[in-house]
Amino acid sequence: MSTWAGQPKVEGSTETIRMLLLTCVSVGITFTWGVEMTYCTPYLLSLGLSKGQTSMVWIAGPLSGLIVQPIIGVIADESKSKWGRRRPFIAVGSIIVACSMVALGFTKEIVVTFVADKQHAKVATIAVAVLALYVTDFAINAVMSCAKSLVVDTLPIQKQQTGAAWANRMGSLGHIIGYGMGAVDLIQLFGTRLGDTQFKQLTVIAALGILVTSTATCWAVTERVLVSVRHDPRRAQGHFKVVRQIWSTLLTLPPRIRAICWAVFWSWIGWFPFLIYSSTWVGETYFRYDVPGDARNTNDALGDMGRIGSTALAVYSTITFISAWILPMLIRAPEDSSFTPRPPVSIARWVAVLNSMKPDLLTAWVCSHLLFSFAMALTPFAASFRFATILVGMCGIPWSITIWAPSTFLGVEVSKMSGALDPSVSGIELRDNLRADLIDPEGGPASNSSGELSGVYFGIMNIYSTLPQLISTFISTLVFTVLEPGKSPELATDAHPSEHSDPDGPNSIAVCMFIGAIGSLAAAWATRKLRYV
Repeated sequence: MSTWAGQPKVEGSTETIRMLLLTCVSVGITFTWGVEMTYCTPYLLSLGLSKGQTSMVWIAGPLSGLIVQPIIGVIADESKSKWGRRRPFIAVGSIIVACSMVALGFTKEIVVTFVADKQHAKVATIAVAVLALYVTDFAINAVMSCAKSLVVDTLPIQKQQTGAAWANRMGSLGHIIGYGMGAVDLIQLFGTRLGDTQFKQLTVIAALGILVTSTATCWAVTERVLVSVRHDPRRAQGHFKVVRQIWSTLLTLPPRIRAICWAVFWSWIGWFPFLIYSSTWVGETYFRYDVPGDARNTNDALGDMGRIGSTALAVYSTITFISAWILPMLIRAPEDSSFTPRPPVSIARWVAVLNSMKPDLLTAWVCSHLLFSFAMALTPFAASFRFATILVGMCGIPWSITIWAPSTFLGVEVSKMSGALDPSVSGIELRDNLRADLIDPEGGPASNSSGELSGVYFGIMNIYSTLPQLISTFISTLVFTVLEPGKSPELATDAHPSEHSDPDGPNSIAVCMFIGAIGSLAAAWATRKLRYV
């Protein structure tokens, strides 16, 4: 349908190295997300915001996903940059993320430089912190959108599940590194060279991480270059064509892609409060039930709560990482028609039995929803941070499948629509340099690249994941307003005791996660329907 120059290529002598480099940026993305998810909620609470106000700040995530990913996806789909369609957005977005993360960590120092009055500085600090959080969310969504599409564009259809699994593994590695560093006392380890608080040091490390990993991916991958676009009824024309493209594609989604999107929609009703508040919930559980009396009056409650929450999330991300390696070997891939070497005769019968017992990816996805729902249903009954840590750790397995399965199914569907199913293509282009001749998918040789419109379809799937986040934010705000309308007694130490919430009342975060369990049950039902679409 369109004219292209060259072929996609990834540097590296083995498939493992090529997959590592292709998905390396996922480490930086999830590391940054991990720092934000672990520390930003308690950080905002320490500035004097209530939980209800903090939940409204977190609307930045859904808004950025709703606006940025679909628009960037459409713009990137039609980009004719000589550097490719995805890498320029990854590079620029990573620089913006790095700058905004540092600004988030050093908000107070930035404000004091310009505002002398103490009361005005307090208000300005909140405003700058919220602005930096919004910029971070908007920029990292652009990077994430293009990173997903880059995998789909680069790999043939037979490698879509492998690529999604590798992105999941690298993302899990980023979480392990991020949460592991969050659980360590960085001040004691590094001194004050990177900042005088745990949070400041993590923001600097996250900024460096996103820059290094995105540079590695952008260097290693060579994209085919879009030369010209032929008329396609799926592409909108005229003014506001980006919005028109998204809207027209949204209205004409193929049934199977729409079913995938609805499964994602219901799953995010449950996942959003977990991802945003689980670290704070574990920390609050510790301060409520387990903290020694002489340790309550700490000079860095934010750092202490962050380390407790990071420990739980480090367990969770380790389980996610292990699952990301083991589960693909135990689950049948969709559209798996690739050649499998014949095993030795002595074990051939056992291999055949094991292969016949493998569940398919759809069944595993349904089970992951049920396991997550079970864990979230137990959160209101947690009276120990150890039990809370166990519940958080249990979610590592379903999260691994939640990240892996939708991208795999969508990548397969987009590849089919793009006519990229070529059984002769079995891997990434290795040895040939980027070819200077023009490749026409209608008349020329088959390309490794899969999804001509992958950006817009991944953007639309992201709409289905961000709308439930808005719903979940609204529900959380109501719960927080009713159950904990005051300021945090653990973190907002500058506030008068009369402004604090009752620490003996029900934990509102646990209630929000319990509500999310219902959404996960609906996700299991919607995912099961995929089998019949």
